[in-house]
Formats: sequence, C-alpha cells, structure tokens
Amino acid sequence: MMEFLSIMAAPFAACLVLIGIHTYLGVHVLAREVIFVDLALAQVAALGAAAAAVAGLEAEGVAAYALSLGAALLAAGLFSVTRTQRHDVSQEAVIGIAYAVAAAGAILIMNRLPHGGEEIKALLVGSILWVSWREVLVTAALYAVIGLLHWAWRERFLTISNDPDEARRRGYRIRLWDFVFYAMFGVVVTRSVRIAGVLLVFCFLIVPAVGASLFAQALRTRLLIGWLMGTAVSMVGCAMSYYWDLPTGATVVCAFGAVLAMLGVVRATRHA
Repeated sequence: MMEFLSIMAAPFAACLVLIGIHTYLGVHVLAREVIFVDLALAQVAALGAAAAAVAGLEAEGVAAYALSLGAALLAAGLFSVTRTQRHDVSQEAVIGIAYAVAAAGAILIMNRLPHGGEEIKALLVGSILWVSWREVLVTAALYAVIGLLHWAWRERFLTISNDPDEARRRGYRIRLWDFVFYAMFGVVVTRSVRIAGVLLVFCFLIVPAVGASLFAQALRTRLLIGWLMGTAVSMVGCAMSYYWDLPTGATVVCAFGAVLAMLGVVRATRHA
C-alpha cells in the first residue's frame, strides 16, 4: 500500500486538479453544443508542441510551451469568430475540421523525428504517471487564477453559453467574450495536454459533465456530481493501472467510458 501511495499520489493529485477545472468548462461546452472544442484545442496545442520538437526546442522549456500556447490561442480566435446567429455552417463542423487538420499536421511533423511514433503516442495518452509534484502545484495555481476569472465574469460566460439571445439583449460583446473564454480554455488545455495527453483531457472535460447532466439540471448540482464522479473514476483508474501494470492515461479513459455507460443504464432504468 505504501508503495502504491508513493507512486500514484502525484498522478492522482494531477487528475483531481484537471477534474476541477475541466468539469466546469465541460458544463459550458455542453451548453454551447461544441462538444469537440476541447479535443480540437488540445490537438492544436499538440501540433504546436510537435513543431517545437522538430525545431529542437526543449520539451519542457518556455519556448516550446509558448509555441504550443500560441497555436491554441490562434484556434481560440478562429472559434470565437465562427460562432454566429446564422447556422449555414455549424460551428461544430469548423471545430471538427480544425481537429482533423491539426492531427494530420502533427503526424506529418512527427514523421520527421526519429521516434515520431512514440511522440504521437505520448501526445495522445500523455505521461501522467511521471508527473512531478512541482508540475501539479504549478498547474493548480494556474487553474486557480483562471477559476477566479471565471467566477468574476460568471454572469457573462453563463449567459452567453446558455442564452446567447439574452446576452445580445444585454449588450454583451459576444465575440470578444467568446475569445476570452476560448483563450482561457486554450491556456488550460495547453497545460493539461502536457501532463495527461489529448484523450484523457477530453475525457476530463466531457464525461463528468455528461454524467452529471443525466441526473441534474442546476449548475451547482452538476458540478458536485461531476467532481465526485471524476474523483472516484480517477481513483479506480489509477489503482487498476498500478495493480494490473497498465498505461495510466489509457486506463483512466477506459474507466470513464465504462462508468458513463453504467450511468446511462441507471438513467434508462429509472425512466423505464
């Protein structure tokens, strides 16, 4: 048990930090009906990281992080200007195209590296097992600042996400606030991808929010259910990874999928 705690304590703490901010952002994503925006931003950030690797920049260095973040902010700008009142082209289509192009670009760039296949795998599933306590604390501090900004501007963000027509009546500059939202989203995702990889970050964003939406409508209740679900699944996933000698990120992703399926069955049974 002591060995388990010494090895898995930091990865589990990292999961909790990511769950805290991503579950909240997931509620916004569901309301905006842009389910794959996190996946797209994560993949664009990964594209920036791949470019940094090919350029010979240190993976954990400031320059590599700045390149990855810059790519995510460009995508944030694109997503903020493609949300319109007209629906000739769904914003989800734009997001999907951005994801596909970024994924293909990352593969082309990584192909120039000696161990490109391993690099692509690392971007997808991350290396959360090897996260350090310093990374956990720095990430927690960064997300706390972003959380405080969301709290300060919660009325605008929640109104724009849930009722854009009301936001227009109030005179909110929707594109400006959308950019602020997606820019902060990009900062979060860029940091998260470095720790957990694209797939796990996507699960942290969507699965707890979807699971909570099956049983609650109020924001506070959804957040509470999502945080509890994320904590429990992360704990189980980390334990399975340790005792069965499985990749931590992929194990937690599969655990999220299994639990969400069980919650769906419970919801269907209750309604039946």
